[in-house]
Amino acid sequence: MVIVFALVALLVVAVLVTGNWWVWRRLFRDTTRAPGTVRRVGVAVIAGGWALTVGALVAERAGAPFWLQQVLAWPGFLWLALSLYLLLYLLAGELVRPLLRRWLDRRAGAGASSPARPEPDAAEAVAPATAAAGPRGPRGASPATGRTAALTAGPPPADGDGEEHPRSGPSRRLFVSRVVAGTAAAAAVGTVGYGTQSVLRGPRVKRVTVPLAKLPRAAHGYRIAVVSDIHLGPVLGRGFAQKVVDTINGTQPDLIAVVGDLVDGSVKDLGPAAAPLAQLRARDGSFFVTGNHEYFSGAEQWVQEVRRLGLRPLENARAELAHFDLAGVNDVAGEDEGQGPDFARALGDRDRARACVLLAHQPVQIHDAVEHGVDLQLSGHTHGGQLWPGSLIAELANPTVAGLERYGDTQLYVSRGAGAWGPPTRVGAPSDITVIELASRQA
Repeated sequence: MVIVFALVALLVVAVLVTGNWWVWRRLFRDTTRAPGTVRRVGVAVIAGGWALTVGALVAERAGAPFWLQQVLAWPGFLWLALSLYLLLYLLAGELVRPLLRRWLDRRAGAGASSPARPEPDAAEAVAPATAAAGPRGPRGASPATGRTAALTAGPPPADGDGEEHPRSGPSRRLFVSRVVAGTAAAAAVGTVGYGTQSVLRGPRVKRVTVPLAKLPRAAHGYRIAVVSDIHLGPVLGRGFAQKVVDTINGTQPDLIAVVGDLVDGSVKDLGPAAAPLAQLRARDGSFFVTGNHEYFSGAEQWVQEVRRLGLRPLENARAELAHFDLAGVNDVAGEDEGQGPDFARALGDRDRARACVLLAHQPVQIHDAVEHGVDLQLSGHTHGGQLWPGSLIAELANPTVAGLERYGDTQLYVSRGAGAWGPPTRVGAPSDITVIELASRQA
């Protein structure tokens, strides 16, 4: 097992090193004529960016002083997103590169076949006669002829790398490299900037109607505000939590479900950031289940803290509401601490004639939900992939990445989440708070 882990780690490191070397080559080496300051700066930028990223990850997991986590988190995590999109856009540039070269070659060919040079003026006409009268230089050429040849000669030949000498201007190859690299860098910065702004402005409200066969007519239109993956931490703090709370309260829900991954850090560091949760308001209250990140942050302490803030934790437990059962199970990450999900405890003795809504952080828990006759499971965890093409990877590990799907008689809804983990950036996976409106088929 150790050997397999070591081999996988070596493979990951090799891929990262190769990818970053290639990014450096396309951005800095291929856009300069010779080794120099620009290339050295490129090495420093890429190596320094990854040092900040590793530092941010290690500081967060090791419980470093919170101020240090905050100092490292912004540049380190943003570099992680920026390096991803630099790589993707430079790869896309490989498709453009030969087309641009071909276009420039055609333009150069068209220029070479244009009409001959114009008739010489009077000064040019006198030059041959003056040259003929003057003394002869080496190899039979007069000084005047030599000067004229120097003036009328074309640019010096290209060097061994296919690039021209400095005084002749950039070669077409160098020009293409600069255009592709500059465009890729600008696109990557723009993508990360827009994706970061979309997170910081707060999640948008999404409304989904879910019909439940067992729901009584009196509960038709019942609204559950579902929020997951807020990820309060070194980057997203109290101000972000306040935006989330204000958005939820603005929907005027009947019930609020916080479906895990509330925090990335201890109660000591993030207690003030989570304080706005005490302002959540819903007729039937606010409920909470743990996510995997709670078990990295002290799950027991956070369960106590959210209870103090007025939320009701459902730790493998069930609340029998007026018209349906609301159950919650711990996240699978709790198994390492003896606090894993227990479906039998939460659902085993319930009346299956009543509709049941289950809060479970990870979509993979749907299979147990189906076995226990759950009508609707509400989950998060995936972030919708967060950074495209992350959704393609998320699909490999989750039955549903985002949205509503049916598994037998059980429906699963997966929220993309309100915040972000790592880079405070989302691309192709907008954050959301979902208002689930239950519909009775008897209505």
